[in-house]
Amino acid sequence: MRYDLLIKNGYVVDYATGREGYFDVAVQNGLVTAVESSISGSAAQEIDASGKLILPGLVDSHVHASAWLGGSYAHAMLIKAGVTSALDMSGPGTSVLELARDYGVGLNLATIEYVRPGHTVSTADPSAAELQELLERVLRQGSLGIKLLGGHYPLTVAATARAIKTAADMGAYTAFHAGTAEHGSNIEGMLEAVELADGNPLHLAHINAYCRGTVRPETEETELALKALLDNPNISCESYLSPLNGTSAEIIDGLPGSMVTRRCLKTGGFTEDEAGMEAALLAGWAQVNYPQGQEMTLLTGEPARDYWLEQKTLVSVSFVVNPVGPRVRLATAKKADGGFIVDAISTDGGGIPRNVLLPAGLALVDLGGLTLQELVAKISYLPAQMLGLTNKGSLAAGWDADITIVDRLQRSVFATIVGGQVCYIDGKILGRGGKIITTAAGADYVRSQGLEPLIVDLADSSVLRKARK
Repeated sequence: MRYDLLIKNGYVVDYATGREGYFDVAVQNGLVTAVESSISGSAAQEIDASGKLILPGLVDSHVHASAWLGGSYAHAMLIKAGVTSALDMSGPGTSVLELARDYGVGLNLATIEYVRPGHTVSTADPSAAELQELLERVLRQGSLGIKLLGGHYPLTVAATARAIKTAADMGAYTAFHAGTAEHGSNIEGMLEAVELADGNPLHLAHINAYCRGTVRPETEETELALKALLDNPNISCESYLSPLNGTSAEIIDGLPGSMVTRRCLKTGGFTEDEAGMEAALLAGWAQVNYPQGQEMTLLTGEPARDYWLEQKTLVSVSFVVNPVGPRVRLATAKKADGGFIVDAISTDGGGIPRNVLLPAGLALVDLGGLTLQELVAKISYLPAQMLGLTNKGSLAAGWDADITIVDRLQRSVFATIVGGQVCYIDGKILGRGGKIITTAAGADYVRSQGLEPLIVDLADSSVLRKARK
């Protein structure tokens, strides 16, 4: 037998099949052909994975890869982090597609469109008709649905509920950074979001962001969040493991445009205005996401302040605001039946330098918080299910050959393989292009942009399925 690709001598970990141990993996025509203790035959390409883990390709359910946030750097940063499929969680969707066309390295990438007053909707109180028109347009342009940026740019309470209901009625994907005109990006906003969903499907973004101890002690906030998720199975969610958040440093009329940025400045003891942002940059409390080579890095002090001013404040920044206790608890918390309360581990990364699914996830394994198979469930199989990627997230025969090979001791990626193509190996990026995860409604637009659609049926998405149970 001659294969396209043969991976030899690695330690396979696959949650969906329960397989764990030393196996060879054969790939033909973009699919996993066989996983056996020893596979004979030749291959067009062979990889020796001795001493390494072979995992289903990582699926990151919360990244940023648009010109507004994340930028072109997201593609190289994600492929080097072992990610094979990802969801851009803000858009603009047209920008995500343009950057994927021009800077793609082989990823499968989905996007949803942000809902922001004065940008994608007219006011903070858009009507159902305006929201429906927005959804119809972005679905035609390749997005899976919408994201409410409530924590940053809130809508009224009524409009937030309208948006969730409108998207549910249209069978679209809806994500929400919790927060409205009444409550901010904290535990109160998270609990309000659960109530406003009213049984409809909702992807509630980065649960850890609402458990920073700003309203109640962080441990109490974490347990309140977990109870709300248990009591409301229509809510899907992810959490991330980095201590860094990400937000906008844009100044509008002397004030940070994002409410999250204002809260972060207040947390650090700085005034919630332009002068406070400058002081936070100089002090190192705010860290600018700065392009360097093929990646975004973190910049502090005077260089950060100067770059922020050069860019007319239109840069993203990070603050060290995520306590370790909630991060670990949310990543590992389980239901009585052994399933996870929080569906997935994400990064909120992409072009924001915190793509730590593997180093942070493997640290949890080393500490006994998760088994290797449980980690694979949360960074591959379950997030693939969230996106309706029914043939990804496992190394079962006949499934897509999306594979991540990991240096276990270094907690680093050795190779990233997407659809049987080696897109990254041993420090070198080889991949080009990629596919856009879209619905049938957006396929033609994706093709018109010079990209290949990967068509999903959102009825297969666990986000929508959970709400139907």
